[in-house]
Amino acid sequence: MPVLARWIEAAGIPTVVVTMMPAVAEERRAPRVVGVEFPFGHAFGMPGDRAMQRRVLELGLHVLAGAASFGTRVDLDVEWPLPLREAYRAWQPKVPSPIVRKLLEARAQAST
Repeated sequence: MPVLARWIEAAGIPTVVVTMMPAVAEERRAPRVVGVEFPFGHAFGMPGDRAMQRRVLELGLHVLAGAASFGTRVDLDVEWPLPLREAYRAWQPKVPSPIVRKLLEARAQAST
């Protein structure tokens, strides 16, 4: 995303990257970063939690409107309401994808 954001910025359109990996976004020189400590796939919060999603959106707009310098990073001070281990487990599919299944099989064979 940071590379795409820089490309869009080069066209004159300001951007904000909302990410669970703000340090990586900074390393990749994202123009503006909002860091969240949420499970992957849920950058704007829990499904159906409009208040949480609105807070993320409002912070992103605030950063967009107020960040005078390239490389601004603001972290959202909101905790995921469930234990993260439980949230990550719930995010994983019940049946592994074919590539993940092959990797798991290869690892099992290598350890025997």
